Amino acid sequence: MFKGLPLSGKLPEMSHIQDIAHTEAHFESSNVVRDIVIGMADGLTVPFALAAGLSGVGASTHVVVIAGLAEIAAGSIAMGLGGYLASRGDAEHYASERGREEMEIVDRTRDEEQEIYEIFEKYGVTRAESDPVLQALKRNPRSWVDFMMRFELGLEEPEPQRARQSAITIALSYIVGGLIPLAPYMLLQDGLHALAASVVTTLLALLAFGAVKGRATGAGILRSGLQTLLIGGLAAAAAYGLARMFQMR
Repeated sequence: MFKGLPLSGKLPEMSHIQDIAHTEAHFESSNVVRDIVIGMADGLTVPFALAAGLSGVGASTHVVVIAGLAEIAAGSIAMGLGGYLASRGDAEHYASERGREEMEIVDRTRDEEQEIYEIFEKYGVTRAESDPVLQALKRNPRSWVDFMMRFELGLEEPEPQRARQSAITIALSYIVGGLIPLAPYMLLQDGLHALAASVVTTLLALLAFGAVKGRATGAGILRSGLQTLLIGGLAAAAAYGLARMFQMR
């Protein structure tokens, strides 16, 4: 039953069993989640607000669908390109800083050694205690640079295909999110019925999306769901209200 435990005639204390069974449950795909959140959140909100605004001026469902699809196409390209450029910028910044650190451990060795001591001192480690670590790092310059990048500059090496993956993930998430508020306009002919169905469908999607995001990121299901619902609802209400206001003038 307790595979791997010592057969000493008695079971170990429960706290020891819990220590053995303990596993870390940290989320490892934060970049992917971030890209999905960026794309899906905007995809749900912007086309939803556009459709609500056009409905506010009495546009037909046909016009709403055409305008919505055009917005989704433009928005997904713009968002994907933005994600690509941001990731490329992160990669270029990392490469630049790494090149600088590689030169500094050669040209300014004393200064870099002092920085090692200062980093450990922040964690309450004395110079005498950290000196063996420094000597080990000096024997492996690559590891020394890795250490400085992580603990001095707080930079993690980007994934090789990060820029392309980010662009694709954001763009696809935007498209999926944008089609949700437009679906009722594609299926219904009456503008008011389509608007009502779009409101219900999108608000439920925003609530569900926010809850899933909260579960994945650890931010809390209820809090994240309500927060996402509120933001999307306010954006659509503002667009619809402004459209109605200008129509009345």
